Amino acid sequence: MYNVNKTYPSPYYANTPMYNPYPYFINGPMYNPHLPNQYIPFTNAAEEGTPIKLKDYGPKPFVIDIEKATKQNNTFRAALWTGNHLQLTLMSINVGEDIGLEIHPHLDQFVRIEQGRGLVKMGDRKDNLDFQRKVYDDFAFIIPAGKWHNLINTGNKPLKLYSIYAPPQHPQGTVHKTKQDAEAAEASHVH
Repeated sequence: MYNVNKTYPSPYYANTPMYNPYPYFINGPMYNPHLPNQYIPFTNAAEEGTPIKLKDYGPKPFVIDIEKATKQNNTFRAALWTGNHLQLTLMSINVGEDIGLEIHPHLDQFVRIEQGRGLVKMGDRKDNLDFQRKVYDDFAFIIPAGKWHNLINTGNKPLKLYSIYAPPQHPQGTVHKTKQDAEAAEASHVH
């Protein structure tokens, strides 16, 4: 093969790869152990097969593999992060169970399904849930403040999800092992 200018015969490519003296910056800035005060990359223990410690980490800055944490959770509800204006909870709904018909008059809610399938119902009145959609892995839905809603597990394995409330709905550190625990706590707690 000859180069474009035909100045010399060459079996090499026109753009010959060269030695890179800065291998830490090939695909953008990354950790360079030779430079002081560099960011040390976050490593999640779950990547190494160690379970993630599920507790309420709020209101400090927080990073987590949310899919792994959600799938690992086996409690009906567990607060994972609670701040002043937002709360992240994990839920595991057993086969044939539901969250329970409820309404949050002063907060919006985001829900993402990580495992399983279900039926979400919403409406302006508790006796008229006219909005109904099937949801599966990787589906998300939003519940506006003031909407009655419920989520029913219609699959054959636990429905695993995470929910974001704005503002927070449950006390910091909330853990409800079962739906019955959650109902008892709701009955004794005024929002």
